[in-house]
Amino acid sequence: MTAHALHSFFWPESIAILGASPDLHRIRGRLFRQLHENGFPGRILPINPSYQEIDGFQCYPSIGSVGGGIDLALIAIPAAGVAAAVEECARAGVKNALIISSGFAEEGGAAGDMQAELLTVTQRTGIRACGPNCEGYYNALGRVATTFSPTVETKEDDGRTLVSEKRVGVIAQSGGIGFALFNRGKAAGLGFSYVISTGNEADLSMADFLDYIVEDPHTHAVMLFCEAVRNGPGFVAALEKARRLGKPVIAIKVGRSDAGTRATASHTASLSGSHTAYHAVFERYGVIEAEDADEAVAIAGLVLTCPLPKGRRVGIITVSGGGGAWMADTLSAHGLVVPNLSADSQAALRPLMPSYGASGNPVDVTAQGSNTGPAMMTVMEHLAHSDEIDMLVLVASLASETRVSLDAARVRAVAESCGKPMTVWTYTLPSMFGRASAAGCGLFVHSDLRNVGVAMGKLAAYVEALRRELPEPFTPVSGRLYPGLPPVVPEYLAKQVLAAWLPDTREKLAASAEEAADAAERLGFPVVLKVQSPQLPHKTEAGGVRLNLADRAAVTAAYGAMLADVARHAPDATIDGVLVQRMAPKGHELVIGMVDDPTFGPIMMLGFGGTTVELFGDVAHAPAPVDEAEAIRMIMSLKSARLLTGFRGAEPIDLASVATLVSALSRAALTLREQVREFELNPVIVHADGSGLTVADALLTMKT
Repeated sequence: MTAHALHSFFWPESIAILGASPDLHRIRGRLFRQLHENGFPGRILPINPSYQEIDGFQCYPSIGSVGGGIDLALIAIPAAGVAAAVEECARAGVKNALIISSGFAEEGGAAGDMQAELLTVTQRTGIRACGPNCEGYYNALGRVATTFSPTVETKEDDGRTLVSEKRVGVIAQSGGIGFALFNRGKAAGLGFSYVISTGNEADLSMADFLDYIVEDPHTHAVMLFCEAVRNGPGFVAALEKARRLGKPVIAIKVGRSDAGTRATASHTASLSGSHTAYHAVFERYGVIEAEDADEAVAIAGLVLTCPLPKGRRVGIITVSGGGGAWMADTLSAHGLVVPNLSADSQAALRPLMPSYGASGNPVDVTAQGSNTGPAMMTVMEHLAHSDEIDMLVLVASLASETRVSLDAARVRAVAESCGKPMTVWTYTLPSMFGRASAAGCGLFVHSDLRNVGVAMGKLAAYVEALRRELPEPFTPVSGRLYPGLPPVVPEYLAKQVLAAWLPDTREKLAASAEEAADAAERLGFPVVLKVQSPQLPHKTEAGGVRLNLADRAAVTAAYGAMLADVARHAPDATIDGVLVQRMAPKGHELVIGMVDDPTFGPIMMLGFGGTTVELFGDVAHAPAPVDEAEAIRMIMSLKSARLLTGFRGAEPIDLASVATLVSALSRAALTLREQVREFELNPVIVHADGSGLTVADALLTMKT
């Protein structure tokens, strides 16, 4: 699906409304009225054999009687008749269908069959369809309102003051929430290009619409309300395009799974739920995540009005000492820096404010100094061109209906010349005059303190994401697996499957105590014994591990005792043998794992290993492939990363071997994807003496 192919969908010259009605109590009636009332400039074609005309528009008995040339058909008839109606539209040469009708797959059961029939029609005829079960769309610039949402009951107000000429597009899998984002953003002074509700996505999906809107010249940022992506590869390709074009994507993801409640063989699966995959993909491509509608609007307000920052240092100019301190706390809590200004800067600022003001940062010009505005404006001009800060926040009261401390001409001149993000927080609720005054300055107004920190912190993180190089694509050659592998593959077999991507391992599978003792002597003491069984993925819990065996006698004794413990714990378990391993040097235990996500493919996981991964869940994720630079970033993002970098005088650990292993295993994940559902190496012991690492345990689970 190309962006060009959707042009006639969003910019139709003719729209037919199947089942059009003059009754505004029915959705079909509201669709007709809102399309007309919003000033659609093209042909409106009501289709209903029960009427000769509706509100002065000729009404046609069928879509075929129009005579062709229809770009878009709106369908809001009962579900049982939709597939036939779409088929009739296709025969009449209609290019696109927008299906408002509900009662399809969202109901389950037989209703899902009707959606499957609808998809068959679109595939056979080539007509493209949005929906079913959607709320339509709104093209603000084209005045195309193909929706019954009350948020577009009144046409676009041409006199409304926008904070920026740039516009944001909304793509939502919930029509109500998509138009709520439009409603809230419009109230905050944002301009919109499109608001599209995708519904059940039987044919066109969020990925198709994102691909179009990312390339659209009228759209400068995108908001997504996402429940579940149905076309993972297409969605990722559109995100990569957005990143390449520098077009910010702001996403609200709902439906986060409580993955920890699942019964899983590995910690990797229990810690890598559905939302984890989305977060990993979003992080890679620079998608800005928002928790709710107000956060999303606040972030959009900044990306539409601000250039990108060069760093995380923020200057605060305030008329309230308490407001400035509160802002400093908030910005610091969201990963930003509020630096104390240099002595030279403070000396230059002091004459601009009363003696009881503060020049350090926050710069408090005080209420007295802001009565006529010049003090705040002059300080703003100084800080905006200072090389000591990267962003600027103005803290003011915009409650007055008659005056503000913002000079529109001076603010605009500074914003255009300094190239730094600037925004306003009003600690009082803004009046209409105050909000319009700030919009006239080209500044987005925040009335929520926390969202200033969220939005500015995420804007800085977005820049950092754009600076990171994406890993080189990896096209695998399908890997061969051993035939007849069990659903849960024990360690010795798992390491054989992954051998091409693992460092050399010193170990031997033994079938008797004598074999185990001989193997230990060849490997070198001390050694470890571990029982191998497809039924025992967690060997320690079954008593199936013995550590630090120093001689032949210790190995022989431990062999028998261990198998006796395992027999008591799991009498029906099949024992493949006992794995004898050279005892690894002391070091830090990590876990490296993979889960094949059904939407986005293999998702790599890295964290502190052993039992601590289950206790603390200190892990990082990234979609495969992962290069060594990204693997290092994953390690350093862990809360416990300081343990590896010389915490309290300890020698720093060489992380290169870990990064190499993570990168190699990400290629293994892609190579084995058709057959392996997940794998886990836990623990991977990174030697404290700098001699490398040991893969001390491994587990594979297969696709059935």
